[in-house]
Amino acid sequence: MEYIGFIFGIFGLFAYLQVASLKARVSELERQLSVIPGTTYEGDRQALVKAACSLIGEQVILELKEDHEDNDIMMYGNTKHGSNTIIDADEQWLLIRTVTPKAEKEKLIRMESIQQISRIVE
Repeated sequence: MEYIGFIFGIFGLFAYLQVASLKARVSELERQLSVIPGTTYEGDRQALVKAACSLIGEQVILELKEDHEDNDIMMYGNTKHGSNTIIDADEQWLLIRTVTPKAEKEKLIRMESIQQISRIVE
């Protein structure tokens, strides 16, 4: 009976070592990916920055990437109930003013999280 506990203890140790090595590998991959700027749209990034800079002071519709969605921008800023106005833009960041029915907020958004910017045509 003692041998069964010893065997399960060895299997538990092996399982722990596998999980620990996997966590280290995932952390290393995350570190490597974090230093790559604009991994998915590096070719379109300059066009996006130029568009954002040319639309300073304009009301725009922002389309964010799925993993960076913001409820205020999606629910109010892109509809008739509110607006998104670009205040400032540079290579890394976009400063917008979002007007909702309850408040007016300024938000700082990374350019990497923006999929598309389009001007509101009235």
